[in-house]
Amino acid sequence: MARQGSGAMLPSGGLGFPPQNLARVVVWEWLNEHGRWRPYSAAVCHHIENVLKEDARGSVVLGQVDVQLAPYVIDLQSMHQFRQDTGTMRPVRRNFYDPSSAPGKGIVWEWENDNNSWTPYDMDICITIQNAYEKQHPWLDLSSLGFCYLIYFSSMSQMNRQTQRKRRLRRRMDLAYPLTMGSIPKSQSWPVGSSTGTPCSCPQCLLVNSTRAASNAILASQRRKLYPGAVRQSSTFAGGTLWPPGTGPPAGEGLRVAGAGFGPGQGVPSAALSGLNNLNRPGTQRGAGLGARATVPPGVPALPVKNLNGTGPVHPALAGMTGILMCAAGLPVCLTRAPKPILHPPPVSKSDIKPVPGVNGICRKTKKKQLKKSKTPEDVVRRYIQKVKNPPDEDCTICMERLVTSSGYEGVLSPRGIKPELVGKLGKCGHMYHLLCLLAMYNNGNKDGSLQCPTCKAIYGEKTGTQPPGKMEFHLIPHSLPGYTDSKTIRIVYDIPTGIQGPEHPNPGKKFTARGFPRHCYLPDNEKGRKVLKLLIVAWDRRLIFTIGTSNTTGESDTVVWNEIHHKTEFGSNLTGHGYPDPNYLDNVLAELLAQGVSEATLKD
Repeated sequence: MARQGSGAMLPSGGLGFPPQNLARVVVWEWLNEHGRWRPYSAAVCHHIENVLKEDARGSVVLGQVDVQLAPYVIDLQSMHQFRQDTGTMRPVRRNFYDPSSAPGKGIVWEWENDNNSWTPYDMDICITIQNAYEKQHPWLDLSSLGFCYLIYFSSMSQMNRQTQRKRRLRRRMDLAYPLTMGSIPKSQSWPVGSSTGTPCSCPQCLLVNSTRAASNAILASQRRKLYPGAVRQSSTFAGGTLWPPGTGPPAGEGLRVAGAGFGPGQGVPSAALSGLNNLNRPGTQRGAGLGARATVPPGVPALPVKNLNGTGPVHPALAGMTGILMCAAGLPVCLTRAPKPILHPPPVSKSDIKPVPGVNGICRKTKKKQLKKSKTPEDVVRRYIQKVKNPPDEDCTICMERLVTSSGYEGVLSPRGIKPELVGKLGKCGHMYHLLCLLAMYNNGNKDGSLQCPTCKAIYGEKTGTQPPGKMEFHLIPHSLPGYTDSKTIRIVYDIPTGIQGPEHPNPGKKFTARGFPRHCYLPDNEKGRKVLKLLIVAWDRRLIFTIGTSNTTGESDTVVWNEIHHKTEFGSNLTGHGYPDPNYLDNVLAELLAQGVSEATLKD
């Protein structure tokens, strides 16, 4: 469908709040390290809104709706997102848009990143692109939004005006974002009234509750400066006072010190308050923690503090810092040493290391010379499609033009024997696309002789990846994983050295780094564990385990990263989420391998 008219240079739509009696689309967003507000998906926003209706001061566990967001919790009271394994805090906001805009219709605009996956645009940019698309502008200049990009709708591409580099973009339909009407819920102070029951001691609740208490501690500190001697007894935890009035904490040989408890109506003694306020100063933390040993009363949460022994700089452990603030505010808390993950098994002698039963060999290597040269792109596309003489009047989901018209890549590609109006149907799944669009998609990928349907992800041929050269070792060790006490353990060791990127990588000719190698991973030695190992060996041979991209952990680019097949790197605990016990892990990784085209049928072949 040709787009008429001039291009568009559009400003960002206003993000202010409309009148209270109008319906609004709600989009929850988080602030990234570059100062840009990034939208959560529509499914996540629906989940947050449902929790908000239940408790406007509660917490939202994002992993309940999106497995990839498992480490994250949103505290609605402080409007912050917390990452539980690192303590990283990021502001979140609840933004509102017109129901007729892109989020109200469930339209998502995305650009293709260096890992060949799709990244959604910021919401204001998404709305601006959709507005220009609906007005049939042939192009859009994003410079008014602070970005040096041009959007070309005919080729569905984004071009950097400075470097002239082009990327694909796409428009896809998703769940519409939630609608709301009425006033915005006001935040409420925490805690409100007296709590009942014993506080939850799970790590997520401790994290959120300690953060709330931190903000209260700051407020309490300000009140003490304005009204000396008027500090009130906290009602954070139930069960009345922790110790009888007029008595101190019982003596004992507990490892930690709890914040002193006081009877109803009693103020915090100035000496105790002075000592507690010193807890957040480096050098005094250890003395305060060990100077008054006491047993921890029931119901008082134990918050982990890193570097409790006072050595080295204070690590930004969220739970630890907020625990200190709770003490400063007179709230009962116990400072403990943060548990450390058990990453490796006990030492194993060479004589105890055995081959894995039913698996040939103990080592696999990949080298550059194992790369296979495929047929021409045109031959690959023709191999997997059947030509359609009378295509339906539907959108081609690659170029977003109608199948009955020419491909959006007309003029961009000029292959021999493939006309822009030709339409093909993929053999297994039956989805239809312009042949020219499939050719453009193939040329932008790994060019390994395989195709992957962009709609249902069905794989045609043998999919291979861009994993750099390295070595994979696997063997049996005489130790058991948590949850698999009756089985020995399969240990996998991946080792990839630094090197130079090849033509299939994001920046050919540029050096790439390989951090954290060798990487040790673990599987239980049972029937399913051995099946997973065999499939991982196939995935390794096809170069699917790792790729070169940007690290989600450190933000470093041009480095070796995992490639969507999760591994367990924590041997004796599960503090990071990458360990055991995890009863669903083996089934989950089998599904991830299947998504890469590695199935049990592969083993039979």
